[in-house]
Amino acid sequence: MRVSNEEELAGVIRDASGPLRIRGGGTRGVGRPVAGELLDVSGITGISLYEPEALTVVVKAGTRLADLESVLAKEGQRLAFEPADWRGLLGVEGSPTVGGMVAANASGPRRVQAGACRDALLGVRFVDGSGTIVKNGGRVMKNVTGYDLVKLMAGSWGTLGVLTEVALKVLPKPASAATLVVGAEGATAAVAAMSAALGSPHDVTGAAFLPGEGALIRIEGFAESVDYRTDQLEGLLARHGPVRIEKDPARISTLWRQVAEVASFADRGGDVWRLSVRPSQAPAILAQLACDYLLDWGGGLIWALVPEGEDARARLGSIYGHATLIRASEETRARIAPFHPEPPALAKISAGLRARFDPKGILNPGLMG
Repeated sequence: MRVSNEEELAGVIRDASGPLRIRGGGTRGVGRPVAGELLDVSGITGISLYEPEALTVVVKAGTRLADLESVLAKEGQRLAFEPADWRGLLGVEGSPTVGGMVAANASGPRRVQAGACRDALLGVRFVDGSGTIVKNGGRVMKNVTGYDLVKLMAGSWGTLGVLTEVALKVLPKPASAATLVVGAEGATAAVAAMSAALGSPHDVTGAAFLPGEGALIRIEGFAESVDYRTDQLEGLLARHGPVRIEKDPARISTLWRQVAEVASFADRGGDVWRLSVRPSQAPAILAQLACDYLLDWGGGLIWALVPEGEDARARLGSIYGHATLIRASEETRARIAPFHPEPPALAKISAGLRARFDPKGILNPGLMG
């Protein structure tokens, strides 16, 4: 079933007697398989309000992300958190939507400097599991519940409500950029180089490690500032390996797209896990996994390629962080909880929130646990 506006969506959810499988662009198929009637919300589209001078945009959730980014680009602006396109990684088609981006809290390499998707959210509109239209946050949206639903909806994967509209903060595109490529060998050397860069006063907007390339350190801003900071970082990072400076815009874009999209795993067999950890833990964790990997967020984000059907979480034991199964077969995702198990106290809160916002238990039931 496909809906084209908020009122129609509310009516469908209000009248639903069984589970609903929520789909926007169909490009972020993460979590346990959901059994239920398909509810396609990709028809709820359009930009409701865009004020470039105020750095804000209000957009319907079914709007294609590419369309929004195109509109922003014409004004020299962008989404600062660099949402990634996972179609190649997951082997799916379709077009990423704004609602799917928010529901997944999709945040790319620039998160180390600009924050996550949830940090750019100003307001949300959504339909909860009882069919009620809820508004929360900034712009003309009024807080009617007492909850900070703007943050709560980011990363909820459609289990608390179905997004219909979001208000976002945007930022200007930088005038210039450079990427320092440090020939660090292995995770330990890479994390040391990235930590040194991030701990410097030079406003790094990306710190990642691509095997075969090295540690990548991105600098953005006005041309003179980029040149100065790049020179300073070149001297600082020289002890971590040979440093090459990349200034070609096309090459820089390609490198960071490879990081954000985990492109090196796209055409390879195996399951893909995403681990959020302390950067200092990354080398030891990778030694335990003994797998192919790439690093983002200064080593705080590990993308790991492991044999099909293997439970990386069980192999690691207790870690201070989260391990999420991003790509695997339906059988594996049914057997292994894709999302990291919550501590009992947090699980109780989560269950209470779902009971409050989805009393019939019909929105993507079972997807997160």
